[in-house]
Amino acid sequence: MQNHMQNDFELLATDQHSKARRGRLKTAHGVIDTPAFMPVGTQGSVKGVSPRELCELNAQIVLGNTYHLFVRPGLDVIKHFGGLHKFMSWDGPILTDSGGYQIFSLAKLRKITEEGVEFQNHLDGAKAFISPEIAMEIQAALGSDIAMVLDECVPYPCEYDYAAKSAELTTSWAKRCKAVATHNAATTKRLLFGIIQGGTFDVLGRASAPTMVELDFDG
Repeated sequence: MQNHMQNDFELLATDQHSKARRGRLKTAHGVIDTPAFMPVGTQGSVKGVSPRELCELNAQIVLGNTYHLFVRPGLDVIKHFGGLHKFMSWDGPILTDSGGYQIFSLAKLRKITEEGVEFQNHLDGAKAFISPEIAMEIQAALGSDIAMVLDECVPYPCEYDYAAKSAELTTSWAKRCKAVATHNAATTKRLLFGIIQGGTFDVLGRASAPTMVELDFDG
């Protein structure tokens, strides 16, 4: 967590023999003890587990999938119910991914450019487009507590040159996501997290990390 998060993230303990640490992250919908297990609620529900059961299991945060919620049930339905929290009857913190993994998984149905990603959704083949700005707009409409920047998740195995280009693209998109978040900072308590890319190439990951730190994300 970065310096301006000092009021939201409390470091409780560190390990003397490694970089492991334990902390507490405050969000608009509650506190998360880190490290945390985060159940995946792809389309607004954790499969086979009700919100009541999640509470009984002491789950502190769940994940929602930006792409899948955007495609179905769609933002109009989510907005009608007053946001993702009310839609899924969950009062705790929610983290939404950016759709970056779906950019990877829909490889045969998408086209990536500097501007964003044009794709055909997996349900009916309808064309859609997601840019960093749109990814932030979707996550704002969902009302998540933690949003992720739009990134490209590279395949494995992956050529070095492609991974390097992808890391540069992710950095460019991260800057645009940050610009949107900064503009909307006065009206939202949403935290924005950066993503380190570079595939399995350590040198690319080491180059990506300080760039994300310099952008001063919430996490």
